[in-house]
Amino acid sequence: MAGGGNRAPGARPGRVVGSGAGSPRTGVGGASRPRFWLDVRFVLGILLVVGSVTGVVLVVGSAERTVAVYAAAEPLAAGDLVTADQLTTIEVRLGGADGRYLSDGDLPDGGVMVTRSVAAGELVPIAAVGAPTSIRDASIVIRTSSELPRGVDAGTVIDLWSAAEQENSGRYAPPAVLVGSATVVRIVEASGLILDADSHAVEVLVPKTAVARVLQAIANSDAISVVPVSQPLVAG
Repeated sequence: MAGGGNRAPGARPGRVVGSGAGSPRTGVGGASRPRFWLDVRFVLGILLVVGSVTGVVLVVGSAERTVAVYAAAEPLAAGDLVTADQLTTIEVRLGGADGRYLSDGDLPDGGVMVTRSVAAGELVPIAAVGAPTSIRDASIVIRTSSELPRGVDAGTVIDLWSAAEQENSGRYAPPAVLVGSATVVRIVEASGLILDADSHAVEVLVPKTAVARVLQAIANSDAISVVPVSQPLVAG
């Protein structure tokens, strides 16, 4: 037919087959999908807020926490041996300072010795008390050039022997017991500022009545030896 052109069978006049014009995906006026953009600054801001709130909660909770500590039920003087009978337990808010005061778990069965005065009703600072043995014993570090016997360690009961040097001759008088039944507190670790390679140091607990003669022996550079009262068992 004239003027009909090549028309696809069944196609309506005036419509172009296969054309992309007017497609709903790209046509004019088509709605685009919303996109969510995750901003790093937004995430950091949320984390900071959460961290701040958590910190405030922890601080408030710590401030509200109470602990049981000892207070003096009566005036305590330096040198007093104090047991739970002279103390009273109270609940207080101390924040991070609770470790500075005497609590139930810090009080040994034999009590404590007061090292400075504590008024009635005052909380008892740990720095104001000492071990009960402080009343009768004192701790002294002694040096010895002799090898420490096997088994000497913290808690070992020892005798301290000393021998005085005879007029700078390098010879010593017969040794004698300086202190009997002293207790080893610790073995002092070797240090260039305290010990040389040929000496050892031991901290011992001695009666206060023996402190003067021990210090005199140290000042005179007497030869001091550590002798354990008993020998450790040897496994057979």
